[in-house]
Amino acid sequence: MNKLDKSNININNFEEQFSEIQLLIRKARERAYLIVNHEIIDLYWRIGEYISKKVETMEWGTGAVKNLADFLQKNEPETRGFSAQNIWRMKQFYETYCNNPKLASLVRDISWSNNMLIISKTNNDIEKEFYMKLAITEKYKFNELERQLNTNFFERVISETQKLSMPLREIHPKASSYFRDTYMLDFLSLPKSYKEKDLRKNILANLKQFILEFGKDFIFVGEEYLVQVGNSDFKIDLLFYHRELQCLVAIELKTVEFKPEHLGKLEFYLEALDRDVKKKHEKPSVGIILCKYKDSRVVEYALSRSLSPALVAKYHTQLIETKILEQKLDEFFEYNSNLINN
Repeated sequence: MNKLDKSNININNFEEQFSEIQLLIRKARERAYLIVNHEIIDLYWRIGEYISKKVETMEWGTGAVKNLADFLQKNEPETRGFSAQNIWRMKQFYETYCNNPKLASLVRDISWSNNMLIISKTNNDIEKEFYMKLAITEKYKFNELERQLNTNFFERVISETQKLSMPLREIHPKASSYFRDTYMLDFLSLPKSYKEKDLRKNILANLKQFILEFGKDFIFVGEEYLVQVGNSDFKIDLLFYHRELQCLVAIELKTVEFKPEHLGKLEFYLEALDRDVKKKHEKPSVGIILCKYKDSRVVEYALSRSLSPALVAKYHTQLIETKILEQKLDEFFEYNSNLINN
């Protein structure tokens, strides 16, 4: 019998090494996609520029673009995406950004469909920049970006009055970029009267959309996550891990208005997580109280003496009225205009 019987080697012992190879493949695939996408967008930009100048000098009329589309279909049959309509979009694409170097530098980092979506559903350069950077950071697919546009994500973010505890700001300086004051949970199918367990179950049933709303760096760990302190058992409603911040994130769900005593319970959970669950290389855990209503002044007072990295956010189960968001948007632009003028 051979000293080393290869048939007895447990394949599980190599899973970690196999995962490293898998990661190399995925990274290479992602780099290849980015290179190809960059070249495609650059091509569309140059075609748009060419046509824009031809039309501007009146060398080309509307019929020329249709003839170009027919010519390409006949002479480049394997090339897709060059219908007359799409070629006109290339012209619009170029003309939208040609005089804005800042935005023009971003267009090659997102897909063509996302570029078209942003052009068609935004009203100004500030909005465009916001959604372009969001799509790049979160690596949004078309339907994911479309949802954020349809739920007025930009307006919701700029209208927020975010309040974070001082420890949260100190331990996680980038926290304000990853946590928000208000979350839109319009995808939940909740009855008119519901309890916390109904809210939790609906979130789990729509976990993909929930993470899309919170951010793709959130990784789900568990529901009613058990922590044991002394002889007592305690359950955290939802537990996530945040990849960028490298910390556990405990979420406590409330179907009522925020009360200061809610914070004490959350802080207890964070202490238990940091002592018994957090790994050595991870940063202190963060806590979120996600409630249906909240009084901003009450939240401010409650967090002012808090020693834990925590925040209080509210959720909406229906889209916020457009008029309210438009008013907030007008206030935002008026405020920035005053800053510039002064």
